[in-house]
Amino acid sequence: MAATKRDYYEVLGVKRDASEKDIRQAYRKLARKHHPDVNPNDKTSEERFKEASEAYEVLSDKDKRAKYDRYGHDWQFAEQAEAARAQGYGPGGFRRSYTTTDHSDVEDLFGGGGDGGLGGIFGDLFGRAGAGRRARGETIPGQDIEQPVTVSIEEAYNGTTRILSMPTPDGTTRRLEVRIPPGVRDGSRVRVASEGSPSPFGGPKGDLYLVVSVAPHKTFERKDDDLHIKVPVPLHVAVLGGEVEVPTPKGSKLALRIPAETQNGRKIRLANQGMPHLSGSGRGDLYAEVSVVLPTHLSEEERGLFNRLAELRGHAGVTT
Repeated sequence: MAATKRDYYEVLGVKRDASEKDIRQAYRKLARKHHPDVNPNDKTSEERFKEASEAYEVLSDKDKRAKYDRYGHDWQFAEQAEAARAQGYGPGGFRRSYTTTDHSDVEDLFGGGGDGGLGGIFGDLFGRAGAGRRARGETIPGQDIEQPVTVSIEEAYNGTTRILSMPTPDGTTRRLEVRIPPGVRDGSRVRVASEGSPSPFGGPKGDLYLVVSVAPHKTFERKDDDLHIKVPVPLHVAVLGGEVEVPTPKGSKLALRIPAETQNGRKIRLANQGMPHLSGSGRGDLYAEVSVVLPTHLSEEERGLFNRLAELRGHAGVTT
């Protein structure tokens, strides 16, 4: 199956010496274009999104990228084989100890015979009788997998789910529904236990980690767990006082009291109306910044009133 995969650099459309920033930007561009939410029931876009996510998961990680550059699509098996060798296990998952004539224990790191390097480990990684069992009852777990996901502010506020297509050892895919909790932010890692790669040594499966990115929002700006929003306020409300409506990420609106003589740019705090804390206890705050809206298309009467106000404030009126 690995031979049928496209090169990860080709998938993202970047050069092999691309920087981390270039890789991240290329992925985000493809993710926005092919995301299943943008292209419902489009199998081609779904496959492109999955392919780009898989490529990004590897190339965005410095260590994984180095292994991919060296071993290609066999990098995961190389990583597991190196881990086995580092822990003293030879091909098939065995770690064998011998006792010499002076009764000192000697570890056979490679299981004896033949090539003791990484190539020998690859040759016997699967297929050995007793693979996955160790003389001391230990097992090597499968590889953890990172899957990037992008959520909106609203989804991060309320929590959401994603349907992922996960590859299986037999080359097919299965659909997995995962829950993303309220309060996630850029860089949050959501662990889904035992949904990673299977262990070639017969041990437990690795874990799946969702690496979250929160998409920019046209209305709300997030700073930690606080939200900031600019609220248009008519001039007469800013001067005389009154109420305006403030939207929230949960879809409802709040009535915000504007004190009389409120200056443009003033920020009013609405306690506990921000993002949920990922710990599950409490919320941040919502800060509404007043953006005074000047009236346009004044009637003659309105213009006269403003002239009168100017006179009262010690300024000459304007005539037209």
